[in-house]
Amino acid sequence: MGKKPMVGIQMYSLRDEAERDFLGTLEKVAEMGYEAIEPMGYFNAKAPILKEKAEQVGLVIPSTFISLNFKVPGKLQNDFAKELDYAGLLGVNYIVTPWIPIQEQPTMDDIMFLSEVLTHCGQQVKDAGMNYALHHHDFEFKLVEGKPAIDLLLELVPEELIAVELDLGWVYMAGYSPVDYIRKYKGRVPLVHIRDFAQGRKDVELGEGVVGCKELLKELEPAGVEYLFVEQEHFLKSSLHSAQANIDYLKKLGY
Repeated sequence: MGKKPMVGIQMYSLRDEAERDFLGTLEKVAEMGYEAIEPMGYFNAKAPILKEKAEQVGLVIPSTFISLNFKVPGKLQNDFAKELDYAGLLGVNYIVTPWIPIQEQPTMDDIMFLSEVLTHCGQQVKDAGMNYALHHHDFEFKLVEGKPAIDLLLELVPEELIAVELDLGWVYMAGYSPVDYIRKYKGRVPLVHIRDFAQGRKDVELGEGVVGCKELLKELEPAGVEYLFVEQEHFLKSSLHSAQANIDYLKKLGY
């Protein structure tokens, strides 16, 4: 057994606050009790300033979201390289691709194309001295020749070039067992997103939905998960209120 993962927040959860005052929002995140952040965009903050502010308030930045430029494939690798330069200055360990384009009815040709892109990116990240991971939603679980697309991709891209950042809420919403997926990718899932869903596709505060967060948390340590990120996109009151409620829920469960 390892140790419990460090609890952080994916900053997309606080995008309205971050847009107004990114560095000030880090202070609020630390005051709530989070230990880490995972940025999605930097709101024009220079890397050394962001790094210094995080250190000042006691937050670590183990990973960051970097979207791939699938709209202009010819620019994808160069754009990615520039983002890696920033991430290197920030000192992150994991580069995470937040989503990949999956066709309405994906084919094996689509999967082969995506696996080649992810393999190239994984090599770029490795050459830059960092680790690469793929985050997903529910659409990456569309079946291709009877198997979820995400599983095919993780078979095709060498394990040393890509890990998976499981989003436990989206695994559930795709109709699969988050527990099964945590166990399946034991040792290859250093990062996890936790979110809860009630009815429909709107996420809710942890413990308020049907995903079964309490039971899932028991699976993280044995699987070698290092960081657990809260993510929530819809709010009944405010993003700050939900962020506080989510960390309070995790604290009650020993995090």
